Amino acid sequence: MEALSSIMEKLARPQKYPVGSNSRQADQAAMELETAKEILAEVFRIRTSEVDEMILGRLEEALIISDRSNGDGLWPREFRLDG
Repeated sequence: MEALSSIMEKLARPQKYPVGSNSRQADQAAMELETAKEILAEVFRIRTSEVDEMILGRLEEALIISDRSNGDGLWPREFRLDG
């Protein structure tokens, strides 16, 4: 029953299709991503919307870490005072 409801959710959502020569690759990548989300949802026994939240959280963490390494004004880990 849960699988049927997840299929119905996907049908209700508007689909975005890329334009251009890479549309087949983009479709394949989108299908792989959806499959991975479904697997994660089953493994962790959560909804696919919660999987989306997990992915976005990880992405935000990665962006924060990359911002810090690009000199965001925070103190460096090590510094030397020459006197």
